[in-house]
Amino acid sequence: MAGILDGKSALVTGGASGIGRATALAMAREGARVAVADQSEGGAAETVAMINAAGGQSIAIGADVSDEAQIEAMVARSVAAFGRLDCAFNNAGIAPRHVGPAGQRTHEMSRQSFDRMMAINLTGVFLCMKHEIVQMLKQGGGAIVNTASVAGLVGLPTAASYVAAKHGVVGLTKTAAMEYAQEGIRVNCVNPGYIKTPMTEPGMAERYERLMTKVPMNRLGVPEEIAEAVVWMCSERASFMTGASHVVDGGYYAA
Repeated sequence: MAGILDGKSALVTGGASGIGRATALAMAREGARVAVADQSEGGAAETVAMINAAGGQSIAIGADVSDEAQIEAMVARSVAAFGRLDCAFNNAGIAPRHVGPAGQRTHEMSRQSFDRMMAINLTGVFLCMKHEIVQMLKQGGGAIVNTASVAGLVGLPTAASYVAAKHGVVGLTKTAAMEYAQEGIRVNCVNPGYIKTPMTEPGMAERYERLMTKVPMNRLGVPEEIAEAVVWMCSERASFMTGASHVVDGGYYAA
């Protein structure tokens, strides 16, 4: 039986680990050829090796999503390899601890920390969308999924820059969905809750019990659960879905 992405070409950023890796693997399992991009080209290559070992077709691309020239080259390389770009998952991102000390309130955060968060988690998504949309307009359509967060829908104390960036991703998603709806391009975002990934693990140990009181399912999600949602949104099964924030969070937002 053919997979739900059979014959499609996909691009995943932040594909070296966590949600990005799980999604690249799931896309390949569903029949897509996958370009795996990450600032860590070595990590991307590991994901590619996993895909190719399972009989898929994939390439690794090193790219910093805060650098527009690298993003333009990333999209061009993906298209050169596979001929077109049907699906794009803009997933590369960083956590608050990557830009400054943990636990900072808004007035304690440096401008440098705030700007770095915006450069990766918001401007990076914009730059990826910009160049992906150019290609999709040429070929007559495609599907884009951006990684937002439940933090794109609610406030979280001591995470001002992250919350601002993820709210921005939701806004970009809605606007692009409206702009390109009649040109065959669907744009949605996935809003994960607390997921067990290499990025979240360091800060999870001391906060786990407190966080679980806010999650009705009383557990962390795993990357594969986000991947399934992303693959579905990229497929023709979601053909009437655009501009949506698809929450996958164990009930956190509902509570």
